Amino acid sequence: MLSLAAHTVAQQSKPQIRVNVLNVCTPSAEEQQEISATLAKIPKSPMFAEDFEISRGRSTLSGKAEALTSTENTKFSDVPIVANWVRIRRDFAMQATFANVQYSFSHDSKLMVETLVLRVRDPKDVLQVAIEDSASSVTSPAAMLAAGTPVSRIKLERFGKSSVVLARCHGEGDQPAPDQRAFEPLFASASSLLATYRTALGVPHTVPDELARIHAPASKPKPPAKKPGKS
Repeated sequence: MLSLAAHTVAQQSKPQIRVNVLNVCTPSAEEQQEISATLAKIPKSPMFAEDFEISRGRSTLSGKAEALTSTENTKFSDVPIVANWVRIRRDFAMQATFANVQYSFSHDSKLMVETLVLRVRDPKDVLQVAIEDSASSVTSPAAMLAAGTPVSRIKLERFGKSSVVLARCHGEGDQPAPDQRAFEPLFASASSLLATYRTALGVPHTVPDELARIHAPASKPKPPAKKPGKS
């Protein structure tokens, strides 16, 4: 009787696992409206405070770690993936809807990704907005930034709710790509905002300059000067 009771308590105390499945290819009409309304609140002529932050670095992703984030059919190698990145952060000067904006650019041997994240000052429903695009590394970061790559993913992170995501989707295997023509105005609006903040944050010249500093060889320390009269 005691063992049965203990087993029952153990079953009752087992934590529940909840899985949310996001329809990123064809979000509902309500989700489309929420994306549109949120994008409309983002300042199109941003005014920033004087403080700013620019950082750069290098991150290594092992083959095993890559496998954890890949799909079932994705091939990966044991060769680590090395990504160089640059981040720029600015605070908004006025008490607007958004508190700050962070731009990041990541570049590895296969892909270049730029992401713009705006965080809400007083989150009640939406916490932050992320706008992202990517391009193959067959060209240089400077060329990608000059070309103004269109947005491929929009994400709203919400307070106490699942995220709302719209992403460009491609067909898999014999399956054709879903019809996303109805979402082009949302992608166009997000692409226009990303272009605005590229310019406002000085991305076209700052990112290539910072990436060049990562690749630059470390300067060797100069030998101490000899004192006069000593050989």
